[in-house]
Amino acid sequence: MIHDRNKLIGLCLTLLLGLSACASVPSPTPASTPTASSTPEPPSPTPEPMALTVNGEGITKAEFESEVARYIAAHTALGKPTDETAARNAVADDFIAQLLLAQAARANGFVLDDAALQTRIDSLAPQVGGADALSAWLQNHGYSEQSFRSALRRAVEAAWMRDRIVLNIGSTAEQVHVQQILLYNRETAQNFLLQLNGGADFDELAFKADPLTRGDLGWVPRGFLLDEQIESAAFSLPVGQYSDVIATRVGFHIVKVLARDPARPLSPDAYLALQERTLRRWVEEQRQFADVAFAPN
Repeated sequence: MIHDRNKLIGLCLTLLLGLSACASVPSPTPASTPTASSTPEPPSPTPEPMALTVNGEGITKAEFESEVARYIAAHTALGKPTDETAARNAVADDFIAQLLLAQAARANGFVLDDAALQTRIDSLAPQVGGADALSAWLQNHGYSEQSFRSALRRAVEAAWMRDRIVLNIGSTAEQVHVQQILLYNRETAQNFLLQLNGGADFDELAFKADPLTRGDLGWVPRGFLLDEQIESAAFSLPVGQYSDVIATRVGFHIVKVLARDPARPLSPDAYLALQERTLRRWVEEQRQFADVAFAPN
């Protein structure tokens, strides 16, 4: 999603001065010295209400509500409708992560001045069919010029910090080739384990559980598997050995290590998963020490 919006709002105050003239008469009477009147101070602009703040930097309610609407619309278009509570929680988490990343980028010396920001905006217009098409896109997606510039600036800053965080992920890693038997009943899983302990062939039982893939999970690095119990077993077992039954939220697993490589090239999927995991952990750590405040409902 393209983010960024900025439009300077100026207030103009016009002071009207009234002038009065005195008529001359043959015998003028002394005129009193006029008293200077003070010019009232112009009213201060009312700050926009915030939906949330992170270390004092906020997201306005208008921007937050627009993002919630875009989130719901996008999921509906994908055939994955979501309720408003889930959408609001997801949007809040995303804004918090973006703000933490953007703040860290600035703290690490990244600067995106107005000229560079405008260059990025200008480069977007040809991609969507010109300036008029870009303006229409902004309007259709609930962006004002100000909110668009603000979101784009924050997104660029966050992307810079994201790239810095994942920079040290190498192209190779220790990996194991894993096969599993996944069953959905504990008693059945225990029965399969008894058969294995009695000398049954793991591959044949894996085929019974999953004729399509035989339970082959492929080569996986640390941090790729979704369940930490499965990962722990996979990286602790000797090659050729299998685990006991491991219960997870998706079922009951028996894991076998087919091979191990201390420095195997990462697949694109594994590399992306490690990037996401590294970034998620960074955000979680930063959020523990951040001052995050939500506006009362």
